[in-house]
Amino acid sequence: MHSMKFLVALAFITILACLGCALFYMMRGKGDDQARGKRMAWALTARIGLSIVLFLCVLLAWQLGYIQPTGLPLTTNAKP
Repeated sequence: MHSMKFLVALAFITILACLGCALFYMMRGKGDDQARGKRMAWALTARIGLSIVLFLCVLLAWQLGYIQPTGLPLTTNAKP
């Protein structure tokens, strides 16, 4: 269970790092604009890919029973 939390946290940190790289390439003023745009697009594409993979892994882990939802219980006995 702890390894799943570690992997999800690592994926979030990697996604944030990709966003940071894209911001860096966007804000950098000097250099070739076309090369900067390609690097920024690559960083954003990597972020999207990592987000999709993370979502699919969490969905698969839920389906296989590795993780359980811990939200509020759904009850219909609530008094107004």
